[in-house]
Amino acid sequence: MGLNLDYIDGQTPIDEDEKEGLRIETISTKGELDEFEQLNIEEAMQWMVGKKFVPSTIFTEKFICDIHRRMFGKVWTWAGKFRDTNKNLGVDKHLIPVQLKMLCDDTLYWIDHTSYPPDEIAIRFKHRLVSIHCFPNGNGRHSRLMADIIIEKLFNKTVFSWGTKDLSQSGQARALYLKAVKQADLGNYIPLIEFARS
Repeated sequence: MGLNLDYIDGQTPIDEDEKEGLRIETISTKGELDEFEQLNIEEAMQWMVGKKFVPSTIFTEKFICDIHRRMFGKVWTWAGKFRDTNKNLGVDKHLIPVQLKMLCDDTLYWIDHTSYPPDEIAIRFKHRLVSIHCFPNGNGRHSRLMADIIIEKLFNKTVFSWGTKDLSQSGQARALYLKAVKQADLGNYIPLIEFARS
């Protein structure tokens, strides 16, 4: 039974080779896949409850990959591993480790020098992380969870609400989110920060 996926605006298609990495053979539709992924993501969120992290732990390739693996590892064999194909967005696959290291170093600098307010640091990190597009799939959800980890664990603020909607589903919230991401692409982070807190 093949995996038949319909994509909505802004989603990265999964390559046929990547579909081979599906751990649950009974999944055949996007709805079933979303359901299993959401259960896995909730487990990752549970794992973080009560844990304390420091910047030098969070802003590492190991931690970033580990969070992706915790979010998707029960569904995909490639969870937590950098993509080995180029996509319709993101940096060239060979540049992922270098770009991620630069992002981590930049974010540590922003924190050390209070370059931006906490919400903006978290959102700038999230935006650049999703722009790098480290993984075959799940980059948007992963970058949002990373922003939540930064804001809650490092700055002791409440996690973002992200429009209080499931952004993996088509609708007005996702349209507003993508519009805000496009503004951030142009260097204006205010709409994305406001959306994250809406």
